[in-house]
Order: sequence, then structure tokens, then C-alpha cells
Amino acid sequence: MMESLVTKDGKKLRRGYTSGSCAAAAAKAAAIMLLCGGELEKVRLLTPSGVRLELDVLDITRKENFVSCGIKKDSGDDPDVTDGMVFYAGVETNGTRGITVEGGEGIGRVTKPGLDRPVGEAAINSVPLRMITEAAAEVCADAGYEGGLRIIISAPGGEEIAKKTFNPRLGIEGGISILGTTGIIEPMSDDAVAETARAELSVRRAEGKTVCLLVPGNFGADFIKESLSVDPACAVTVSNYLGEALYSARDLGFSGALAVSHIGKAVKLAVGMFNTHSRWGDCRREIFAAHAAAAGAGRDAVNAIMQSAVTDDMLDILQKAGVREAAMQSIMNAIGEQLARRGSESFRAELITFSKTYGVLGATPGAYELLEAIKRESEG
Repeated sequence: MMESLVTKDGKKLRRGYTSGSCAAAAAKAAAIMLLCGGELEKVRLLTPSGVRLELDVLDITRKENFVSCGIKKDSGDDPDVTDGMVFYAGVETNGTRGITVEGGEGIGRVTKPGLDRPVGEAAINSVPLRMITEAAAEVCADAGYEGGLRIIISAPGGEEIAKKTFNPRLGIEGGISILGTTGIIEPMSDDAVAETARAELSVRRAEGKTVCLLVPGNFGADFIKESLSVDPACAVTVSNYLGEALYSARDLGFSGALAVSHIGKAVKLAVGMFNTHSRWGDCRREIFAAHAAAAGAGRDAVNAIMQSAVTDDMLDILQKAGVREAAMQSIMNAIGEQLARRGSESFRAELITFSKTYGVLGATPGAYELLEAIKRESEG
């Protein structure tokens, strides 16, 4: 692939290509060598995004009516645990018609409903599956071959690598997934984080869960365990993308979603900022200052908040001014209004927020009712 760069946060980062692209390119290369003879050093692939790849072909193996080869994954500057893995495709002719694709060594199996593939199938998502099939079909057409092909996709080492991914929580066992909807990896992709959360929510909905628990990360997971007596395994980690997670939960048919978040992220919801990453903005001081003033804090306290860098300091200022509880109630009212806008008649969103110093700082009106429902479903 020609070097492709994207600028994020002022840095030039290199794009990569997905495991789906690797599998499809390996299948295409193996099919060419099987049906047309010879050996390939490189293979070309058109990705669903329209980007053309030219990739090195590795580890060619030939047997009667069978060719296998590999493609090494390059994730660019994305922190992908499968970067550098070699994905193989073994292609053989058979007496049937059509093209079948199977998962071999290192490819996980779907064990829970709600994912992109049925239970029992190899974890090769629908877009990569189509890429593999279409690439092989193109070779068959060019070679004038009308028989059948059996394609086995494998990823040696995938079972160990999968332990570092979300696959065990999603119910994918025994290996990694073949993923990618565009064929190209955007460095530190927001879409990838949101899609991972949606996949986990989809599995839980398929298990019969009607309410879900959302946490941004480790702070929230630790808090629900220590202060709310909830197993962190019950929670779906959504990073900074609470808004996307709420829409996913609503679309998947959950009746409610409870977010538990440190005040540093949660306070941004008061002004409708549901992507809480700092690169999209930081309005924490302004929110605290406005609600402090509304709660009766004096000018000195408001000015001190505007000079603060972290929410813990802002809370201390509110505490010393004697308006912490009133200001937090005002903030929670604003958050409740914003959450209601993302709900519907059949779906409600609630929030509990906390700090390490003060514990629970506030909750929207139906938060604890949802919490009890989550506990009941997790116990059941």
C-alpha cells in the first residue's frame, strides 16, 4: 500500500489495513496460484473504501489441488494488538460448485447470539467474508474456472492474541475475529471504539438483558465494584463515546441505560457534550462556575473555579463555599434534561456521578431504580 497519512491532534499518522483485507488478499493470491499456476510476490486488492492495496505474498505452500499463502498485517499507527500478524488463506478445489469460507487455526468461533455471524460460525464478519468471496470469484472468472473452491482462513497465534481483545467478553472463543468494514484502518479510530461497545451491547441484548450499565473506563469500573456492589463484568466500557453507546442501546431495544462516570467526564453532559474527549472541548470550569453562581456562590469562589484545572479542585471550592450539594443538584438537573433528549417513550437514560474524595455526587431521578434492575438481571 502506498503510504497514506491522516492528521489527528496535529500529528501525521499512518493508516493501515484490516485483518479482513489481509484475509481477502491472501485468498486472492492463493486462488491465482492454484488456478493459474506460477508464484506471486505481490497481490493487488481493491478495498470497500476504494483504496487499492498492493501487498507482499508470504509463505507459499503447494499441495495437490491446494495452495496456501500469507499476508502480514500492517495497522499503521493504530495501537492494534494484531499488528504484524500473518493471516493465511488455504484454497483448494473441490467437486462442488460455489465458494465456501471457513475459519481455521487462530480464528475464533461465535458462541453467543447478537454478533455479526451466527452462533457456531467462524468469527469472520460479513464484510470481510464478502471481500474474501468476491476476490476468489474474480479469480475464478478470469481463469475460466467453474468448479468450487474451499477457502480456510487462519491466523497462527490468534488464540493467545485474542486474550488481549474484547473477544472473550463478546463470546468469541478460540481465537481472533476477522474484522473491518472499509478494509482500511484509521489510526485511533473513534468508529472502532463505538462499534466495539455496540457489539458488546448487542450480545447482552441477545442474552435477554433489558437494561445496561455503561462506564467510561477503569474509574467507573472500580467505583461500581467498591461503592455500588456491582460486578464490573456487568458493565460495557464506552470510553469517551457515551452518546454513541446510548443511541446503540436504544436502537438495540434496551429499555434503559445507566451510566456511571467520574464527574470529570460526566459534568460535560450538562451542556450536551456526549463525546467527552478533551480534543472536542473542555467546558468543565464554565459549567461548574455557572452552576456555582446559580447556587449562591460568591464572586471569589466563581473566580477560583475559573482558575482551576481539575474538577476535584472545583468541588473543594464548592465545598468551602457551602454550595457543593446545591450546585451539584443544579448540574444533575441539567444532565437529566440532556439525557431525556436522548431517550424515548420506550428508552430512558440515567446517570450516577462520583469523585474519589466525595463519593457519589449526584444521580438523575431514575438512576437507582435502573441500578436495581441491572443487579437483578445480572444475578438472574
